[in-house]
Amino acid sequence: MLNVEHRSISVFDVRYCVFDIELGCMKRIVSLIVFVLVSFSISYAQEFIPLWEKGKIPNSKGMHLTDSIANERIYRVATPGMYVFLPGKQENKGAAVVICPGGGYERLAYVISGLQLAKWFNTMGISAFVLNYRLPNYADLKQREIGPLQDAQRAIRVIRANAAQWGIDPNKIGVMGSSSGGHLATTLGTHPEDVSAVKDSLDKFAFNPNFMILVSPVVTMDQKYAHKGSVKNLLGEHPTNQQIAEYSNELQVTAKTPPTFIVDAENDKTVNPMNSLLFYQALLNNSVPVSFHVFPQGAHAIALRNNPGSTELWTGLCEAWLNEMNIIAPIKAK
Repeated sequence: MLNVEHRSISVFDVRYCVFDIELGCMKRIVSLIVFVLVSFSISYAQEFIPLWEKGKIPNSKGMHLTDSIANERIYRVATPGMYVFLPGKQENKGAAVVICPGGGYERLAYVISGLQLAKWFNTMGISAFVLNYRLPNYADLKQREIGPLQDAQRAIRVIRANAAQWGIDPNKIGVMGSSSGGHLATTLGTHPEDVSAVKDSLDKFAFNPNFMILVSPVVTMDQKYAHKGSVKNLLGEHPTNQQIAEYSNELQVTAKTPPTFIVDAENDKTVNPMNSLLFYQALLNNSVPVSFHVFPQGAHAIALRNNPGSTELWTGLCEAWLNEMNIIAPIKAK
């Protein structure tokens, strides 16, 4: 099984390490402090879990690159992993969600479409994992379009492998994505091919999500409604017709696609709301439970709070849907 690496980011741990320096360890301590300071700017997550063992990341050329972070955006992910947000044991309702930040497959907007949402899920008793996935423009990738999906599949497997430890029902693990993160989420939910198996103990765990939550998602790669930046970054300058069809996820929906909640704004000029409508229609055609909400305002900036007009209702509707789908289990009396 993957050797899960726990990276605490508490002030106490930094202080402890600094005052427990041994001769010859200065370089390692300094590196740790730098990592911690960067982590503070990223999140207040309880830990960071790398998805792959060092030197065993699939689809890698073996280049030695580093993470690149600027202006609350991650532009290069050298260490795919998850920032972990667990609710307290008393509040834990047994469900979990992997959050895929958006950013046009060029960067990860990890704050507005990652960390803020994770804390919200915790208030509902849901364990949240913000995915730090490799972007398809990452120079180390051998095959660009499967890099993000490999990391997303692996994330679900890591959670299922540790479900008992974290108090999670392995049948209540979902995925959430905003914008291009919504495309990754729907790819995870509609593509049955295993691209993340690496012949280790985690291969035996299923990678399919049990539910999906989509906010202003990119779904189609078809030129008529596609977000051109996402298409270019995921599939390259000149994608084939086969690639366009394969990653137009409305075409990949089957009766096995998990129940889905979708929220969008009709005045979104960045990602055409037809992406959501096409996916909604495909879900209906395959008798997949779906709740679809299109608001008049919000553009491509639907956030957790301070949304215009009725768009502010989306979080309450989403929570109600999670209850309705029995994803949030009632807390058992002690």
